[in-house]
Amino acid sequence: EQPWCPYKVVAAEGAESGRLCFRTPARGFQCAARACRAHRSPGGALVANVLRNGSVLLQWGLLQWGPPRPAAGLRGFALNCSWDGTYTRFPCDSVELGAACRDYLLPEAHGSVRYRLCLQPRYAPPRPAPPAQCVEFRVEPAAMRDIVVAMTAVGGSICVMLVFICLLVAYITENLMSPALAGAAPAAAP
Repeated sequence: EQPWCPYKVVAAEGAESGRLCFRTPARGFQCAARACRAHRSPGGALVANVLRNGSVLLQWGLLQWGPPRPAAGLRGFALNCSWDGTYTRFPCDSVELGAACRDYLLPEAHGSVRYRLCLQPRYAPPRPAPPAQCVEFRVEPAAMRDIVVAMTAVGGSICVMLVFICLLVAYITENLMSPALAGAAPAAAP
Protein backbone atom coordinates (compact mmCIF):
# COMPACT_ATOMS: atom_id res chain seq x y z
CA GLU A 1 0.00 0.00 0.00
CA GLN A 2 1.36 3.41 -0.98
CA PRO A 3 1.97 5.95 1.79
CA TRP A 4 0.15 9.25 1.85
CA CYS A 5 2.02 12.44 1.04
CA PRO A 6 1.32 15.11 3.69
CA TYR A 7 1.86 18.74 2.66
CA LYS A 8 1.08 22.27 3.75
CA VAL A 9 0.85 25.28 1.41
CA VAL A 10 2.38 28.52 2.67
CA ALA A 11 1.07 31.64 0.91
CA ALA A 12 3.54 34.00 -0.77
CA GLU A 13 2.87 36.70 1.85
CA GLY A 14 4.16 34.35 4.55
CA ALA A 15 0.79 33.55 6.15
CA GLU A 16 -0.05 29.87 6.28
CA SER A 17 -3.03 28.96 4.15
CA GLY A 18 -4.49 26.72 6.77
CA ARG A 19 -4.43 23.05 7.35
CA LEU A 20 -2.33 20.01 6.66
CA CYS A 21 -3.45 18.17 3.49
CA PHE A 22 -2.80 14.68 2.14
CA ARG A 23 -2.51 13.35 -1.40
CA THR A 24 -1.74 9.98 -2.94
CA PRO A 25 1.58 9.85 -4.79
CA ALA A 26 1.61 9.48 -8.57
CA ARG A 27 4.05 6.56 -8.59
CA GLY A 28 5.20 5.26 -11.95
CA PHE A 29 4.21 8.39 -13.90
CA GLN A 30 6.00 8.65 -17.24
CA CYS A 31 6.03 11.86 -19.26
CA ALA A 32 4.62 11.00 -22.73
CA ALA A 33 6.04 13.17 -25.52
CA ARG A 34 2.68 14.30 -26.95
CA ALA A 35 1.00 15.25 -23.67
CA CYS A 36 3.94 16.35 -21.54
CA ARG A 37 7.33 18.04 -21.59
CA ALA A 38 9.95 17.17 -18.92
CA HIS A 39 12.43 19.72 -17.53
CA ARG A 40 15.28 18.51 -15.28
CA SER A 41 17.28 20.36 -12.67
CA PRO A 42 21.05 20.59 -13.34
CA GLY A 43 21.71 17.95 -10.65
CA GLY A 44 19.01 15.68 -12.06
CA ALA A 45 17.18 15.14 -8.75
CA LEU A 46 14.12 17.28 -9.60
CA VAL A 47 11.96 16.89 -12.73
CA ALA A 48 9.10 19.20 -13.72
CA ASN A 49 6.63 17.42 -16.02
CA VAL A 50 4.67 20.21 -17.72
CA LEU A 51 1.37 18.75 -18.95
CA ARG A 52 -0.72 20.09 -21.83
CA ASN A 53 -3.61 20.98 -19.53
CA GLY A 54 -1.44 23.58 -17.73
CA SER A 55 -0.65 21.53 -14.63
CA VAL A 56 2.87 20.57 -13.55
CA LEU A 57 3.81 17.31 -11.82
CA LEU A 58 7.09 17.58 -9.91
CA GLN A 59 9.01 14.36 -9.23
CA TRP A 60 12.21 13.83 -7.29
CA GLY A 61 14.53 11.19 -5.92
CA LEU A 62 17.06 11.33 -3.08
CA LEU A 63 19.97 9.40 -4.60
CA GLN A 64 21.10 12.36 -6.71
CA TRP A 65 21.44 14.53 -3.58
CA GLY A 66 24.35 12.84 -1.94
CA PRO A 67 25.66 10.00 0.14
CA PRO A 68 24.23 6.50 0.53
CA ARG A 69 21.26 6.11 2.88
CA PRO A 70 20.01 9.64 2.12
CA ALA A 71 16.67 9.00 3.87
CA ALA A 72 18.26 8.63 7.33
CA GLY A 73 17.11 11.60 9.43
CA LEU A 74 14.99 13.04 6.62
CA ARG A 75 12.23 15.26 8.01
CA GLY A 76 10.67 16.46 4.77
CA PHE A 77 11.09 18.87 1.88
CA ALA A 78 10.70 22.59 1.29
CA LEU A 79 9.45 23.60 -2.17
CA ASN A 80 9.94 27.27 -3.04
CA CYS A 81 8.34 28.85 -6.08
CA SER A 82 8.89 32.10 -7.98
CA TRP A 83 8.01 33.42 -11.42
CA ASP A 84 9.37 36.13 -13.69
CA GLY A 85 7.39 39.30 -14.20
CA THR A 86 8.18 42.05 -16.67
CA TYR A 87 10.85 43.69 -14.52
CA THR A 88 11.28 41.54 -11.43
CA ARG A 89 10.83 38.07 -9.93
CA PHE A 90 7.74 37.43 -7.79
CA PRO A 91 7.34 34.74 -5.11
CA CYS A 92 4.43 32.32 -5.38
CA ASP A 93 3.07 29.87 -2.83
CA SER A 94 5.65 27.60 -1.18
CA VAL A 95 4.95 24.08 0.02
CA GLU A 96 6.20 22.08 3.00
CA LEU A 97 6.14 18.35 2.15
CA GLY A 98 6.47 15.27 4.33
CA ALA A 99 9.34 12.79 4.13
CA ALA A 100 7.19 10.22 2.27
CA CYS A 101 6.57 12.61 -0.66
CA ARG A 102 8.35 12.07 -3.96
CA ASP A 103 6.07 14.13 -6.18
CA TYR A 104 3.78 17.15 -6.02
CA LEU A 105 1.14 18.46 -8.44
CA LEU A 106 0.79 22.15 -9.26
CA PRO A 107 -2.77 22.10 -10.61
CA GLU A 108 -2.73 25.41 -12.50
CA ALA A 109 0.35 27.19 -13.79
CA HIS A 110 0.00 30.40 -15.78
CA GLY A 111 0.89 30.25 -19.46
CA SER A 112 3.83 32.24 -20.88
CA VAL A 113 5.31 32.73 -17.39
CA ARG A 114 8.81 31.47 -16.55
CA TYR A 115 8.72 29.52 -13.28
CA ARG A 116 11.61 28.60 -11.00
CA LEU A 117 10.95 25.84 -8.46
CA CYS A 118 13.54 24.82 -5.88
CA LEU A 119 13.26 21.73 -3.69
CA GLN A 120 15.44 21.23 -0.61
CA PRO A 121 15.44 18.19 1.71
CA ARG A 122 15.22 18.96 5.43
CA TYR A 123 17.21 16.73 7.82
CA ALA A 124 17.30 16.45 11.58
CA PRO A 125 20.35 18.08 13.20
CA PRO A 126 23.30 17.73 13.18
CA ARG A 127 23.18 16.70 9.52
CA PRO A 128 23.35 19.79 7.28
CA ALA A 129 20.79 20.23 4.52
CA PRO A 130 22.16 19.60 1.02
CA PRO A 131 21.84 22.37 -1.55
CA ALA A 132 18.46 22.83 -3.20
CA GLN A 133 17.76 21.41 -6.64
CA CYS A 134 16.10 23.99 -8.90
CA VAL A 135 14.29 23.65 -12.21
CA GLU A 136 13.08 26.38 -14.55
CA PHE A 137 10.36 26.03 -17.17
CA ARG A 138 7.72 27.92 -19.10
CA VAL A 139 4.15 26.68 -19.48
CA GLU A 140 2.79 26.83 -23.01
CA PRO A 141 -0.40 28.95 -23.12
CA ALA A 142 -2.81 26.11 -23.93
CA ALA A 143 -5.92 28.27 -23.57
CA MET A 144 -4.70 30.71 -26.22
CA ARG A 145 -3.95 27.85 -28.60
CA ASP A 146 -7.46 26.46 -28.07
CA ILE A 147 -8.99 29.90 -28.73
CA VAL A 148 -7.08 30.24 -31.99
CA VAL A 149 -8.20 26.77 -33.11
CA ALA A 150 -11.82 27.58 -32.22
CA MET A 151 -11.72 30.93 -34.00
CA THR A 152 -10.23 29.30 -37.09
CA ALA A 153 -12.99 26.70 -37.12
CA VAL A 154 -15.72 29.33 -36.70
CA GLY A 155 -14.12 31.58 -39.32
CA GLY A 156 -13.93 28.69 -41.77
CA SER A 157 -17.61 27.86 -41.17
CA ILE A 158 -18.61 31.47 -41.79
CA CYS A 159 -16.63 31.56 -45.04
CA VAL A 160 -18.28 28.34 -46.26
CA MET A 161 -21.70 29.76 -45.34
CA LEU A 162 -20.99 32.98 -47.26
CA VAL A 163 -19.95 30.99 -50.33
CA PHE A 164 -23.23 29.04 -50.20
CA ILE A 165 -25.22 32.27 -49.84
CA CYS A 166 -23.42 33.80 -52.83
CA LEU A 167 -24.08 30.69 -54.92
CA LEU A 168 -27.75 30.68 -53.89
CA VAL A 169 -28.15 34.36 -54.82
CA ALA A 170 -26.46 33.70 -58.17
CA TYR A 171 -28.76 30.71 -58.79
CA ILE A 172 -31.88 32.71 -57.90
CA THR A 173 -30.79 35.63 -60.04
CA GLU A 174 -29.94 33.45 -63.01
CA ASN A 175 -32.75 30.86 -62.98
CA LEU A 176 -35.74 32.40 -61.28
CA MET A 177 -35.55 36.06 -62.25
CA SER A 178 -34.37 35.67 -65.84
CA PRO A 179 -37.29 33.50 -67.16
CA ALA A 180 -39.90 35.91 -65.79
CA LEU A 181 -38.19 38.86 -67.46
CA ALA A 182 -37.70 36.90 -70.65
CA GLY A 183 -41.43 35.95 -70.78
CA ALA A 184 -42.58 39.53 -70.13
CA ALA A 185 -40.48 41.06 -72.93
CA PRO A 186 -42.11 39.21 -75.91
CA ALA A 187 -45.62 39.95 -74.59
CA ALA A 188 -44.99 43.68 -74.67
CA ALA A 189 -43.77 43.61 -78.33
CA PRO A 190 -47.17 43.19 -80.27
